Amino acid sequence: MGRSGRYASATSGLRNACSLATDVLQVITTNDRRGAEVFGVDLAEALTRRGWSAQTVALAPGSRGAPLDVPTLGRRRLGVGALRALREQARTASLVIAHGSTTLPACALATAGTGVPFVYRNIGDPREWAATRGRRVRSGVLLRRARAVVALTPAVAHVLLERYRLSPERVRAIPRGVPADRFPPVDGVARERARARFGLSGDGPVAVYLGALSPEKDVGLAVEAIAALPDVRLLIAGDGPERGALEYQSVAIAPGRVHFVGTLDEPQQALAAADVVVLPSRTEGLPGVLIEAGLSGLPVVAADVGSVSEIVDDGSSGFLVRPGDHDALATGVRTALLEPGRLGRAGRARCLERYELEVVGAAWEDLIRDIIGDVAVGPGSGAGGRAQPPR
Repeated sequence: MGRSGRYASATSGLRNACSLATDVLQVITTNDRRGAEVFGVDLAEALTRRGWSAQTVALAPGSRGAPLDVPTLGRRRLGVGALRALREQARTASLVIAHGSTTLPACALATAGTGVPFVYRNIGDPREWAATRGRRVRSGVLLRRARAVVALTPAVAHVLLERYRLSPERVRAIPRGVPADRFPPVDGVARERARARFGLSGDGPVAVYLGALSPEKDVGLAVEAIAALPDVRLLIAGDGPERGALEYQSVAIAPGRVHFVGTLDEPQQALAAADVVVLPSRTEGLPGVLIEAGLSGLPVVAADVGSVSEIVDDGSSGFLVRPGDHDALATGVRTALLEPGRLGRAGRARCLERYELEVVGAAWEDLIRDIIGDVAVGPGSGAGGRAQPPR
């Protein structure tokens, strides 16, 4: 089905759902399977298990692989159709949660005058997405429209407070959550099957990069690192504008040892083939792929940027290296492969304690109760008539 067909089907489903009141309406940018979007869907499921009604909608259709099964509001993220549909949908909710990127202006505009509060979940580094004074001013105005702003780490919360002069009581730090049962520890059988699927014959270790092939991810650095490790192969799962250049580079400096498999429906398909996961990015927020790797019991070697150090305990669950240093990345991979079991077990324990979805879901429930009270919307009651949620 083409993009226009997916849009028509989704909007039809949205119209059918519009009359149903909900506690929490979650808004994601597109139905692509990317970090913030997948978390939005996961959080809705976690809240539902806790007795809240939750629905997730996307501003516009995506364009990467199999889409998430959520309704889309319009053809363009900030188009009139999408904003009108979002406003109509928001009126049926007690609270709207905006998950990053263009959901901030969309929800600020669509909820204006409705009396429905919205929460903005910041993703990425706010110093990167509002680098100029003009953008900072616009972003500050929009952020102050939100009833609360959620940062992924305390350090990012501090940046938001300082840079945008937000009220401290309106900013919280709640990390990304990942369902642990979706990422069981990788064992030998799963690894063998995954490698056969991707045509990775032989017994040499495999490093995996999972994510977009875009300039800020600096994937070429991983290719250079693997070129310096003749017994290691690199599996690259993802797509983007840098793919052609990366393929050329791989043939030139590491022929036959770098394998491109494109965008996968599920990240565990690639993680199952790995001995170690690499992330050489120049900028990051709190990358979900590292949480997924940790839950999978895999050591990580990553550039020490953004909030990566919140996930990776340097020397205990993996290694942090200077961004842009392929020699350090290669050394980190070589060292991680000496004791992957110890590093992987430590990483899984850390991620279960901090980032398992039910732990994170409890923190979100606390925030929701603080904003809309200890109530839930009853079936057919509308946003104004509410009943107690199940316990």
